Amino acid sequence: MANRLAQSLSPYLIQHQNNPVDWMPWGNEAFELARDRDVPIFLSVGYAACHWCHVMAHESFEHEEVGAYLNEHFVSIKVDREERPDIDQIYMNAVQLMTGHGGWPMSVFLDHEGRPFYAGTYWPLTPRGGMPGFPQVLDALVDAWTHRRDSIATHAEEITEALQQLAIGTGATGDRVPGADRIGVAVEQLLKTVDQTWGGFGSAPKFPHATDLELMLRVGSRTGDTRLIDAVELTLDRMASGGIRDHIGGGFSRYSVDGRWLVPHFEKMLYDNALLAIIYTRAMQVTGQARHGVVAAEILNYVQRDLIDSSGGIHCSEDADSEGVEGKFYVWHPADVADVLGPERGQRFCQVYDITERGNFEGHSIANLPRPLADWADTYSIPLDELDSELAEGRKMLHLHREQRVKPQRDDKIVVAWNALAIRAFAIASVVMGRDDYLETATRAANFIHDSMRDNSGKLLHVYRNGTAPGTAFVDDHALLAEAMITLYEATADEAWLQQAVALSDEIVDRFSDAGDGGFYYTANDSGELITRNKDWHDGSLVSGNAAASMALLKLARLTGSERFYKAASDTLRAGETVIRTQSRACSALISVLDELHHHQGELVIALSEGACITSIARQQIAAYRPGLSIAWVRPNGSSAKSPLAGALIAGKAPLGDSCTLYRCRDYHCESPMIDP
Repeated sequence: MANRLAQSLSPYLIQHQNNPVDWMPWGNEAFELARDRDVPIFLSVGYAACHWCHVMAHESFEHEEVGAYLNEHFVSIKVDREERPDIDQIYMNAVQLMTGHGGWPMSVFLDHEGRPFYAGTYWPLTPRGGMPGFPQVLDALVDAWTHRRDSIATHAEEITEALQQLAIGTGATGDRVPGADRIGVAVEQLLKTVDQTWGGFGSAPKFPHATDLELMLRVGSRTGDTRLIDAVELTLDRMASGGIRDHIGGGFSRYSVDGRWLVPHFEKMLYDNALLAIIYTRAMQVTGQARHGVVAAEILNYVQRDLIDSSGGIHCSEDADSEGVEGKFYVWHPADVADVLGPERGQRFCQVYDITERGNFEGHSIANLPRPLADWADTYSIPLDELDSELAEGRKMLHLHREQRVKPQRDDKIVVAWNALAIRAFAIASVVMGRDDYLETATRAANFIHDSMRDNSGKLLHVYRNGTAPGTAFVDDHALLAEAMITLYEATADEAWLQQAVALSDEIVDRFSDAGDGGFYYTANDSGELITRNKDWHDGSLVSGNAAASMALLKLARLTGSERFYKAASDTLRAGETVIRTQSRACSALISVLDELHHHQGELVIALSEGACITSIARQQIAAYRPGLSIAWVRPNGSSAKSPLAGALIAGKAPLGDSCTLYRCRDYHCESPMIDP
């Protein structure tokens, strides 16, 4: 018999609807039941693409005796971290405070007020590798709840106080915005942690750390510091050669379990792929190396092919497992390749992509590129372009063959913040690569969110699936979508996108601001209460909420002349001074905002003549990577009376030629116009 998760929106929760555990969704009903029964709460948080979540589910949550024990002694709550990132943030902080590390599945035990008193991640069914078995953990906690309730209450109170302090940031709020010198300090610290052989930061496991790469590329392109650009290129090239990249179907897995980027944790997340598509595109702009653009296009083509919903929104992720086995969909054996490509071409493909009888992953092979293709072209004495063409055809054929396998499950939720990152990636690439289809993809997704992810009062919603969109949006949903709208405006000259960005930013300031100390809460002031109201300063796989909000507001302040937006962005940097000064390795996105503030490149106003091709002009004039440069368009008949653009920015700007006229400005003071450049 299905439990109460059967009515859930989330595919992750639905995966657990037939567990013997009497799971309940997060809400007052579960807490009231725990009070009535006088039992603790077991909170389990995960997500659909999480491999170890599946392992714990199969071992423990599908186990009849474990389920019966949980039902007798606990009220069990299951949460999808992607659906409720606010809950995930708070209790992940608790796990890290109590254990020194984090991860999913997240397992937290709460009292009746939601205060955590014990926490961990994955526990096996039976003791293994120094870990206790999950039933042992449950036994010990039931004993403590029964016989040492006072100690539990004291510990829960101490942890909650620590969480409340952590929620608002570390240290006192600064009295001024950090200086430009902090940017140099931060990138020097990043450089010290770069693996000079394999790229990336630190040792295994290795994550892409897109916000770190973006900061280094941003500063390197501005200053000409080749150390930064070289470190980014090393990382991007090593990742592109490794098994973390799906060489057959495109896209990247979430992270590599080893230091060489060879063996991925096979789940593919939309946010990783969107952020990496932006970084690879920017790297092509900065270096002129086409290979980075090839990888970016491959990522975006994968998203277009495999993750786009019929509505135009973009799905969350694809699982690591298929047929209950991690990576089964992705691995190869030489005989598989030979069957598809034939003996001669198959052998060559296997040699290039390290597909061997012995294998490089549990007796099978993950396709990767240990040697450059130019080396193989020399080995085979054939032209490089001929080898490249042959391998491309082989990848296409193997992809078609792979499509006949049992596919990993897809999480078909549509999350605003993740879609916003993808919209921005497609919009940037549409200009840089001249791809009209990318702009169409970005526009469809943006229109879907605008039309289908609002409540009756017009407030943005966080997640959508199967015609339902519950739950108000968080600060990163608003902020990342606002920045995506700015990018669409830059690519299209359509002020409707800019108007959306302004409306979203007004919501950020009105509903998420800490008016006293500066910065933004992750949840809105009209959201349901949790034990803390978190301020999100540190980057994880996603950009931190405060960095996303302050970047969008700062960019809009320059375009609109809004002192309100500028002050809110500046106050956020001031409030984050301690984090920037003492924890720069954890807040690269916030330091990119600091760079945007201190190294603004001025404004570029493009005045269009009647009949001018906006797409062509955009590709000519804004395809270069110029961080800190604000782009404004003036149409032939002038902007409308409702234009959000600052009057001082566009006043008197008119086309003087047959196509367009460029005005280079600084704080709205402009140089002589350049006619039809």
